[in-house]
Parts: sequence; structure tokens; C-alpha cells
Amino acid sequence: MITNVGLTLEQVVVQAEGNVVSDMDGDKVMLNVEKGKYYNLGAIGGRIWDAIGSPISIRHLVLILMAEYAVDQAQCEEHVLSFLDNLHAEGLIYATESGLQQ
Repeated sequence: MITNVGLTLEQVVVQAEGNVVSDMDGDKVMLNVEKGKYYNLGAIGGRIWDAIGSPISIRHLVLILMAEYAVDQAQCEEHVLSFLDNLHAEGLIYATESGLQQ
């Protein structure tokens, strides 16, 4: 079972700068220029990445994904929070309560 101990649905997230992103055979891949690290976000992770190009609440992001994919709310929330926690831990996104970058 995936557990989330970091971000909450009420927080606002946005992409951090300094990443080169490309589509490869339906998956989104990213290179963090500063760290020299490569990430494969996958298809759904890529969709999340696109959605957080501008500040968006995690709750709203979950609603968007639920409308696009056949997934129940609890499962969607759990997986989105876990995915965003990983991006946040890598310094790839900013997360705030008010939508201001920190």
C-alpha cells in the first residue's frame, strides 16, 4: 500500500525550472540539467507534469485526472500524492499552501 506523509490535497504545486522534457513513444522523459539526472515520468506521470505547468491545487489535479481516466477518487488521490511527493523530494516541483513558490 502506498502511503503519503508529505503533500496534501489543499496544496498548490507547479513545475520547478531547469528541466528539459520530451515525449518518447507515449512516455514523458525529463532531464534535470542542474543535477544531470534523467527521469521517465511515463504516460500518466507526463500528463500530471503537463497539468502542473501552471500552479494548480492537488485537489483540482485529482479531479482532472478522474475525468480523463477510469479511476476512483481514493485511488487517484493516493497515487497522485505519492507521485508528487517523489517529484517534490527530487526538487522537481514547488509546493505551497498559497500558490507562491517556496
